[in-house]
Amino acid sequence: MSSLEELMAKAKDLRADGHSAGQIADELSLSVDTVTWLLTQSKTNMAVPKDVHIDWTVVSSDATLLGGIASMLSARFDAATGGEEEVDAIVGISISGVPLATLIAAEEGLNLSVYHPSKHNTDSGTGCISGNFSKISGKRCILVDDVITSGNTLTELVAYLRRHNATPVAILVIFDKRGMTEVDGVPVYSLFSIRLID
Repeated sequence: MSSLEELMAKAKDLRADGHSAGQIADELSLSVDTVTWLLTQSKTNMAVPKDVHIDWTVVSSDATLLGGIASMLSARFDAATGGEEEVDAIVGISISGVPLATLIAAEEGLNLSVYHPSKHNTDSGTGCISGNFSKISGKRCILVDDVITSGNTLTELVAYLRRHNATPVAILVIFDKRGMTEVDGVPVYSLFSIRLID
């Protein structure tokens, strides 16, 4: 079975388990457009989206390795800012940003917030901060996710924080598939940039 066939099978299995296209995109570290293509390509003439699949499950499934990545993200931020940036809260983007954000918040002694992006909310199509974790109003926040695929979720979260009287200070990600240095004026600090060479 080719890697493309494997991705199609994984996408179809996740869909059969009740995952939305946005959730499947997060699970497979792909764009929603790519997931839509994987699920429907045999029925449409849609062109193959340009995307890169990142499988980091060896790290994400091991708490010790995940802790190492969280420490690297913290160190990346401190090195870039000279450790002078005041921060009150870490906001983990559901789902893969949450464990990283939790570990960073614990390491740094900061509040933890969790953001559910609009692509996961099939009812209203809007994103929200979880009521089970720290509030963000009046706080200076670092946003944490695993991968920047399109940048849409980060753009959405930056706007959400600003509307709710919070200040987004920085964005930390492991993998940046877009080569983004900022999102609406908020600096992006990634560990790895990934480029598709045409």
